[in-house]
Amino acid sequence: MITEQNSSAGAANGQAPVPLTETKTLTLAKAINAGLRRAMLDDPKVVLLGEDIGTLGGVFRVTSDLLAEFGPNRVIDTPLAESAIIGTAVGLAYRGYRPVCEIQFDGFIFPGFDQIVSQVARFHYRTQGAVRMPITIRVPFGGGIGAAEHHSESPEAYFTHTSGLRVVAVSNPQDAYGLIRQAIASDDPVLYFEPKRRYHVAGPVSPELGAPLESARVVAAGTDVTLLAYGALVSTATDAALAAADEGVSIEVIDLRSLSPVDYDTVEASVRKTGRLVVTHEAARSGGLGGEIIAEITERCFDHLEAAPVRVTGFDIPYPPAKLESHHLPDLDRMLDGVDRVLGRRR
Repeated sequence: MITEQNSSAGAANGQAPVPLTETKTLTLAKAINAGLRRAMLDDPKVVLLGEDIGTLGGVFRVTSDLLAEFGPNRVIDTPLAESAIIGTAVGLAYRGYRPVCEIQFDGFIFPGFDQIVSQVARFHYRTQGAVRMPITIRVPFGGGIGAAEHHSESPEAYFTHTSGLRVVAVSNPQDAYGLIRQAIASDDPVLYFEPKRRYHVAGPVSPELGAPLESARVVAAGTDVTLLAYGALVSTATDAALAAADEGVSIEVIDLRSLSPVDYDTVEASVRKTGRLVVTHEAARSGGLGGEIIAEITERCFDHLEAAPVRVTGFDIPYPPAKLESHHLPDLDRMLDGVDRVLGRRR
């Protein structure tokens, strides 16, 4: 049974919680932890649910120490049943709580898929605005860690296709901190995708929330090609821009951040300037988010395009074994090849 706690367990033991008040260097995982902690301090209605998130701190230790600080009524270890986790979150949200669910790995979200698309995404519409579903669903996603089957998926397109859901993907510690707080504060349900191979990458994190939840970010300005990425591939895209600069090609890198809704204004402004677009993601090419973005930008910017947009993606296959994933994931060379193609150059 959930009971309200206006102070944390740590505070009750004389250990006053100290939230992030100045810029610190944190890993992406620690930044999410700090964001969760801040949200829980700010609002006693924020509760965490997930498999092994309490004593263990989650598979990736993202929720470490939160059980000791906030107690078992707010950091809840659940059975290994994603449908039950999401279903419980629906009930909690209905009663005014702001549940944050952790899905251990991307491939484990499918047992909860029916709850997400049939209940979470529809309640607000179904009740004509009377009921909100302020649920945040954290999903470690993508490859690059040498994991087993079902542990390296990219299921984001399933949810961007579902009206009623917000979908975001973070790429750096600062966004990880700011966007998890904004996601929890949102009255809309949010799928919050975390690139698991970036968990241990560190960077500066300030207590500021940063750009709004639905906005893209221009990572590097350029004039010749717009290169659009999200999640773990933002770092690779930035490296590609640096490499291309050595050959005199200026690439504008955009971190999409919000996958639904897409900040098309930012993307459109960039493409109108560069005249060329390359979209990259780890998910399969067919039915992927890249195709939808290209279709929309083509409609908006047709007269400004100098060449057909290009996709650099994963392949249309089940995710391969760990020893082959380096061939499956878009890398710097494949991105640069996409840039060459959109520039009309063949390697």
